[in-house]
Amino acid sequence: MRVIAGEFRSRRLKSIPGNSTRPTPDRLRETLFNILAPRLEGATFMDAYAGTGAVGIEALSRGAGHVFFLERNRAALETIRENLAGLWVESRATVVSGPVLLTISRYAADIVFLDPPYDLAREYAAVLEVLSEAPPSLTVVQHSMHLQLPDRQGHLSRTRMVRQGDNALSFFAADAPEPDPGLTPDA
Repeated sequence: MRVIAGEFRSRRLKSIPGNSTRPTPDRLRETLFNILAPRLEGATFMDAYAGTGAVGIEALSRGAGHVFFLERNRAALETIRENLAGLWVESRATVVSGPVLLTISRYAADIVFLDPPYDLAREYAAVLEVLSEAPPSLTVVQHSMHLQLPDRQGHLSRTRMVRQGDNALSFFAADAPEPDPGLTPDA
């Protein structure tokens, strides 16, 4: 696995042996970051269910100011730390150990990327519900084409979906706040 573009272009990343994680395919990662490019410079990014950390490292490579890596698998956590150390970017990253549902609300990010294991279908709605309580400006969910996500979850609304092979990326934005009916526009 390699970093696709940016500061660390073509640098190799360590992988996790076995089938405990499902890496985001390179082509899908490239599509994701082509879409995110205008929003990424200096942004705080969250890679939830981070696996090897490839998505968050790609964000750092393309200009994100800081990345939170949320993961519960011990082998994955060690791999993320090794990948960050190999690129000398530990100061621009925070690695968080524990279940995403319990840790995600403790950290604020401009852009949140979610990639729960496909066999945990309930996890998608549960994490979106937690995020909708204090929504980031953009949430991106990678999911199977066969999983139907809601168009709305709390204060998050799907604004776009990109399909690629058996994978999909759903983009959710925070709802605009309702205007206060007691306020009148300036004349």
